[in-house]
Amino acid sequence: MQEILERISDTIEYKDGEVEIKNINLLREKVIDELVWKAVFGTEEEKTFIRKLIRLIAQKLNLGPSSIYDLYVAIGKGEVGGFTVPAVNVRGLAYDTARALFRAAKKLNVGAVILEIARSEMGYTNQPPDEYTAVILAAAIKEGYDVPIFLQGDHFQVNAKKYKENPQKEIDGIRELIKNSINAGFYNIDLDTSTLVDESKPSLDEQQKENYKVAVELTEYVRSIQPKGIEVNLGGEIGEIGSKNSTEEELIAYMEGYKKLLKPGLKGITKLAIQTGTTHGGVPLPDGTVAKVKLDFDVIERLTKIAKEKYNLAGCVQHGASTLPAELFDKFPKVGTLEIHLATEFQNIVFDHPLFPSELKQQIYKYLDENCKDERKPSDTEQQFYYKTRKKAWGPFKKEVWSLPKEIKDVICEELQKKFEFLFEKLNVKNTKDIVKRYTKLVKVDVVDVVSKKEKFEGAD
Repeated sequence: MQEILERISDTIEYKDGEVEIKNINLLREKVIDELVWKAVFGTEEEKTFIRKLIRLIAQKLNLGPSSIYDLYVAIGKGEVGGFTVPAVNVRGLAYDTARALFRAAKKLNVGAVILEIARSEMGYTNQPPDEYTAVILAAAIKEGYDVPIFLQGDHFQVNAKKYKENPQKEIDGIRELIKNSINAGFYNIDLDTSTLVDESKPSLDEQQKENYKVAVELTEYVRSIQPKGIEVNLGGEIGEIGSKNSTEEELIAYMEGYKKLLKPGLKGITKLAIQTGTTHGGVPLPDGTVAKVKLDFDVIERLTKIAKEKYNLAGCVQHGASTLPAELFDKFPKVGTLEIHLATEFQNIVFDHPLFPSELKQQIYKYLDENCKDERKPSDTEQQFYYKTRKKAWGPFKKEVWSLPKEIKDVICEELQKKFEFLFEKLNVKNTKDIVKRYTKLVKVDVVDVVSKKEKFEGAD
C-alpha cells in the first residue's frame, strides 16, 4: 500500500489512520478515479485498504456517511415535510450512475436523497457493503457534492423458507449482514421481515406476529452495535411487495405488537413499507414493455395518516415505483409518501440505450440463457425473459460495463442525470439541502475494515 500512497502523496497524506487532503482539485480531477477503480477491481489487499481510505477522505470532507433518523423524526413531528425522499438502488455502472445522481442533486440543491442496495442486489451485482460505500462516496467526492450522504440497506429480508427450517441460522445471517453494513457506513436499514406474515392465521395479530417479533429482535441488535452518537434509521414492512394491498388494520396489528415487545426507552422504526399495487421491476409484457399498474394512492394517504398520528412515525414507504408512468410521480408528495424506492428504470436506461454495445448485450443474453434458464417460464417470450433476468448480469459483467468508452458512458449518464432531475423535481426534494444540513449531523467514527464474505445473498429482487 505504501507504493499507492507514494504515488498520490501530492494529493493525500495518510498517517496513523488519518488523512490530510493536500490538493482537492487533483483529487477530484484524477486521483479519485484511480482509487475507486482499485477499490472495485484491485487485489484483495488493495480493495480493503482503498475502501477504507475513501471513507476517511469522505469523512474529512464532511460527506458522511450519515443517518437520516433526525430528519425523519422531524417529519414525524410535522416540523418539515411536503417532499418524498427518493431512495435510489444503484445496481450497475455504479460509479458513473452515482456521479450523474450527484450532478443532478447539486444542480437542484437536493439534500434529501438516499442511495441504497438490497440484500439480494449485493449478490447478483457483486457489490458488498464496503464496496458500495466506497463507490458512492468516491462519486460524491468527484462531483464536489457537499451534503451528508445517506446509505441504506434495502430489503434486509428474512428468507421465509430458511427461517422455517432453522430460524436462528437465518437470523444470524441477517445479523452478520447488518453488522458488516453498519461497519461499512450503512446507517439506514430496512428490516424486511414481511416474508414471515402468515395469512392462514385467524387474527391479524397472529398473522403479523413473526413479522413484528423478528423486527423487534433485529432493532435491538442494531441499537446494540450502532456507533456512538449515531441512531441508525430503521424501517419495517407489513406486506410483501407484489402481494395484496396493505390495510389500516394490518398496520395497527404490526405496530401494536412491535411497540409491545420493544424494550422501554429503545428507539424503534421511523417508517413502514406498505403494498399499494406495485411489483419490483414492474410486470413485463410479451414484447418486453411494462404493464400499467393500478396504484392506489388512497392506501398511501390513509396509512400514512395513521402511521404519523397514532404511532409518531415519519410515514409510509412506496416500493417498486421506478417504472411507473411519469405523470404519477408528483402525486406521491401530495398524499404524504415519505420515501419512494427506485431501481429498475435506471437499469433500463443503461441496457436499452442505443449506444450500449450490441456485442456486449449479446454476451449478456448468452450468459442469461445458460445461467438463468431455470427462471424461464414456458410462457415467457425472449423479451420477457431477458427483461426479468438481465439485472443478474451486472455482477458477472461489471468490469466490461465499467470499461465502456468514455464517450458512450457520457451520453448514457447524461440521460440518467435528466431522469434524476425529473424525479427530484416531481418528488419535491429540490432545495432540501439546507433542511438536511439543519436536521442531520455528521459523526466521526473509527473506520474499520469490513469482512465481506463471498456469499449468495437471498431476498427480494
